[in-house]
Amino acid sequence: MKSRTPKVLHTLCGRSLLGHAIAAASDLEPERLVVVVGHAREEVSAAAVAAAPRADIVVQEQQLGTGHAVRMVIEAVGAMSGTVIVTYGDMPLLRGQTLGELASRHVAAGNAVTVLTARGDFPGFGRIVRDADGAFLRIVEERDATAAERAIDEFNSGCYAFDGALLADVIKRVTTRNSQHEEYLTDVVEILRGDGHPVGTVLAAESAEIRGVNDRVQLAQARRALNDRVLRDWMLAGVTVTDPASTWIDVTVTIGQDAEIGPQAQLEGATVIGAGAKVGPGCLLEDTTVGEDAVLLHAVCRQAEIGPRVTVGPFAYLRPGASIAADAHIGTYVELKKSHVGAGAKVPHLTYVGDATVGAGANIGAGTIFANYDGVRKHHTEVGENAFVGSNTVLMAPVTIGDGAYTAAGSAIGEDVSAGDLGIARGHQHNSDGWVLRNRQGTRSAEAAARRRSDESR
Repeated sequence: MKSRTPKVLHTLCGRSLLGHAIAAASDLEPERLVVVVGHAREEVSAAAVAAAPRADIVVQEQQLGTGHAVRMVIEAVGAMSGTVIVTYGDMPLLRGQTLGELASRHVAAGNAVTVLTARGDFPGFGRIVRDADGAFLRIVEERDATAAERAIDEFNSGCYAFDGALLADVIKRVTTRNSQHEEYLTDVVEILRGDGHPVGTVLAAESAEIRGVNDRVQLAQARRALNDRVLRDWMLAGVTVTDPASTWIDVTVTIGQDAEIGPQAQLEGATVIGAGAKVGPGCLLEDTTVGEDAVLLHAVCRQAEIGPRVTVGPFAYLRPGASIAADAHIGTYVELKKSHVGAGAKVPHLTYVGDATVGAGANIGAGTIFANYDGVRKHHTEVGENAFVGSNTVLMAPVTIGDGAYTAAGSAIGEDVSAGDLGIARGHQHNSDGWVLRNRQGTRSAEAAARRRSDESR
């Protein structure tokens, strides 16, 4: 990956590569989940435990092959009865549903090992060799394959379902007599078949599921494939996605029926979109809740709560802690931080609201600034129900504007305004007669003023 970040911790669609692998394995509700770590073990182990707190972490001190990794597990935790599934931390498209089918068909067939395979084009992958009747014979690695074997279009994914007791016995018999001097898990399959145990295969429903990620090109390809799958699932569930090519939705997002996701929308993290809501175009939502029938246009929202039928945007920024109650309106070039806007309230345009409570039905005029920071601490502003804050007002926290109170446009309010009062805090206007003619001679302004004064004097 040419990165400071361990490969399996690179992210796509809301999870790391490892996170996707753990999620797929967890879908089987396993009695035991084991993660083998080697490179960057501290970071990878922490990520694994965060994703699956009950996971067992086994360290592979030296990376000596897939068979060696499994042997390290058995030496660390002991033989495991029942079915043991082996999968990888860099296959983010592999679904839990596919692993479940692998496990169930393995048990139903009474196999010692069942190999997950796929058809397609997978350069570098081992081929599945079958006899004339189609029965499994062996797995041949590409570098060892004949021309005829390389033409086979069924590939080994590297994922297996094993009989746990047999695996614990056979893994000790794997050697390093190969070009890489490593212990290969494919050798376990060969040994089991050589001992007369039944070996089967399961073909993945989607060939892309077995693709691994080894560089950032493949990461981008996997991200696109996974996103396409996510979008397709939501559209089949009753969500409109206007332009799938420009829409990105994490696997952790939840969307209600009849919601509409516009072009260039990005829905990330634990975002929840209510039924009938319209999000986009041009929205970025991270860990944000959007109520039913809300409408968002060109908005950036992070850790915000947006109520039913709320309208947001265009070009609004909701920062962490922003909470907007039903039927409120947040308009153009409005920024909210750690503030609650009450039901039916309006913050239409060009306003910063920080560390504040805005009561139901209140109206915040254009250009209002909630001045919450005194250079040392943040302070709270309270605006009452149905209050009216005039345009270009500065509310200097801590301050309270009472229910139904008004502030005059252009005021700098630093003292409380009681319910029903009008707060005015601005200097008296003075016009200096002829100032431009005296001080800006020769300018276009002075010429225009002179002409107007001449016309008025006639």
